[in-house]
Amino acid sequence: MLMFLVFLASCLCHCYGKTVYYQPEQIHLSYGDDPTSMLVAWSTMSSVPSSIVEYGVAEYGVAYFNMSANGSQKEFIDGGSEHHTQYIHTVSVTGLIPGQKYVYHCGSSLGWSSRYSFTAMRQGNNWSPRIVMFGDMGNVNAQSLPRLQTEVEEGMYDAVFHIGKHLYDNANVGDEFMRQIEPIAANVPYMTCPGNHETRYNFSNYKNRFAMPGDLNGENMFYSFDIGPAHVISFSSEFYFALEYGYMQPVRQYEWLERDLKIATSAAKKAVTPWIITLAHRPMYCSNTDHDDCTKKDSIVRTGVLHLLGLENLFYKYGVDLMLWAHEHTYERLWPVFNKQVYNGTSSPYVNPGAPVHIITGSAGCQEDHDGFKTDPAKWSAFRSTDYGYTRMNILNSTHIYMEQVSDDKNGTIIDRIMMRFTASEVIQRILGDSYESSDEDVGSSDDDILPNDDEIVSEQEENEPEMQSDTDDGGSDDSFGRAAGYGITLNIPHDIHTEVVGDMQREPVENIERQIAQQERG
Repeated sequence: MLMFLVFLASCLCHCYGKTVYYQPEQIHLSYGDDPTSMLVAWSTMSSVPSSIVEYGVAEYGVAYFNMSANGSQKEFIDGGSEHHTQYIHTVSVTGLIPGQKYVYHCGSSLGWSSRYSFTAMRQGNNWSPRIVMFGDMGNVNAQSLPRLQTEVEEGMYDAVFHIGKHLYDNANVGDEFMRQIEPIAANVPYMTCPGNHETRYNFSNYKNRFAMPGDLNGENMFYSFDIGPAHVISFSSEFYFALEYGYMQPVRQYEWLERDLKIATSAAKKAVTPWIITLAHRPMYCSNTDHDDCTKKDSIVRTGVLHLLGLENLFYKYGVDLMLWAHEHTYERLWPVFNKQVYNGTSSPYVNPGAPVHIITGSAGCQEDHDGFKTDPAKWSAFRSTDYGYTRMNILNSTHIYMEQVSDDKNGTIIDRIMMRFTASEVIQRILGDSYESSDEDVGSSDDDILPNDDEIVSEQEENEPEMQSDTDDGGSDDSFGRAAGYGITLNIPHDIHTEVVGDMQREPVENIERQIAQQERG
């Protein structure tokens, strides 16, 4: 009898001592397959009976959860020694009105999250997406995070691009990081790519946590989507350095990249989204002193494994405009570059650039602190900074992209600016190819002028590019519109670019920003 009572007491203690974790946490958004959908993901530490997003339109400041969407949960057991277990939920919310703001919460009958909001992507290309981008921000020393949280709450951005290195190969660290970014990622789409600290256990932490358009289960780790007048391609640079998980991963990715780029450069697609932007973690070029791949003569990302599957030739062939990278814990802007040669544009380096422009933005803050720079950088390096910070990008229209680098060390000061620009005739030329005949004055200069003169290639950081020219040959003229219309192409180009405003980031006319850039480059 005594033994029975002891057994019963131990059972009661065990039952009443059990802890359950039904509450949603680590909530984050990503774009769905089209502007009418949004992906919502979160974690619970215990299994729950359902995965639900309740949502609606806020009217007069009141949230109405009069619609709902159901999804699924999957058990994720980390490959580490602790075998940390959690349940990751993904719901695709469909039937949204493009550009409409919604309020939502997520969870189940056992517990709901706090209320958050999101805005469905706007339809088409006639709008100017505002994006904040960075890499190498982790749980420890995430210096830029408070400022980013504030700016997202103020409505400054439409999306976030986190360009790798966030989970640090550990489920517990990943959990805490995802909790830290929830105030950001639960309110704006958080678009990602894997970094070198996501590779362990065949990228299992990354694959299980992040659902992206066209890659809901995370298995591919490459995807693309359109946002305004831009086609964005996210891919894994890490496949080249994690060959222990199979040689076919970089092969499949390369084949997919070429298929995607062929579609992106078709005349019909290029007329809608003329900009092509890529994001991946490890850069092809850098001026750092840490002996990373990008410091090598033949970077693997750039030239491939044994000179197979190299990406620089592929991206140049299909006219990629802008490549966004991280990995180096610094900020660096490059001149237009291909095969280590600078190909500056016509009236200035970033007007009709003759090769892709590279931006390395890996200085948001992490446990590994800063990287250093060489004292004698190559001629393709335009600007470098070791300040903690992040990059803002405003895709203004079909011909202009504006970017600026924010220094968190300097309390939010803008330390670098760049305006990429294509004249309207150049955009049409890129769409129609040989079928379009333009005069030299249409494009702004002859093809020979795309190749830089020796005095246009400057290696000293303080002696930057030639002065930005005014937009006298800009694609916004009525004549340029007439030429576009004659080929049946509609471009998102303002008739008077000088009166356009750079969203909520600057609230300044473009001509003022270009004047400030010119002053910056003169030092």
